[in-house]
Amino acid sequence: MTQKKIECYLDCVSPYSFYAFTYLKKNRQALGALGVNVEFIPVFLGGINVGSGNKPPWTLPAKAVHSQYDKKRAQNYFGVHFEYPSFFPIVSLLPQRCLLYAKRRYPEKYEDLFESCFQTMYLQGLDISIPENMATACRKTFDEVQTEEVMKAAGDAEVKKALNDTTQHAVKELGAFGCPWFWVHDGKGNAEPFFGSDRFHYMWDYLDVPHQDLELRVPRSKL
Repeated sequence: MTQKKIECYLDCVSPYSFYAFTYLKKNRQALGALGVNVEFIPVFLGGINVGSGNKPPWTLPAKAVHSQYDKKRAQNYFGVHFEYPSFFPIVSLLPQRCLLYAKRRYPEKYEDLFESCFQTMYLQGLDISIPENMATACRKTFDEVQTEEVMKAAGDAEVKKALNDTTQHAVKELGAFGCPWFWVHDGKGNAEPFFGSDRFHYMWDYLDVPHQDLELRVPRSKL
């Protein structure tokens, strides 16, 4: 038997990554009790789109219209409410490189930085592709010295290559065509891909863990 595990490939430019991150963080303890490990992995969504030939929803008129409805439904379901900022979408290379470095250097604070990136961009309305704003996101997690270290590391050739390699791995080996992308290990030596923030019930079935999501409940008639 191997460990049941959910590898979550996320980009902070993706609001659906925000929903998935929030949901999995909320259910982290329950998943742990069920023997399921969760790992958040930063990738560059722009690179995934190019590598897979996919197009962002807002570039296709029909999807753009539908997304106006879908985003409201998703926000209500996951309990995360915000207006898309005027600068959306961003080129997320800077925050994703910072996240990748933080995951290696400060693993105990890494998820806090990921959450800070989402909140700084979507809840505070700051464009974190701008260094000054990304530094603001970092300061919510790190002290000034660590913030400077993380920001500087984002420009290192090794970090740039590592993000590109991880992104290419997701596309070429795991079949990714968007974010959030999940590579899920069932604990029996098998693994399968899942896409999007609305497929968790399929994932729970695959992992053979108990759940009640999507169960209809008919109210009792009043006597």
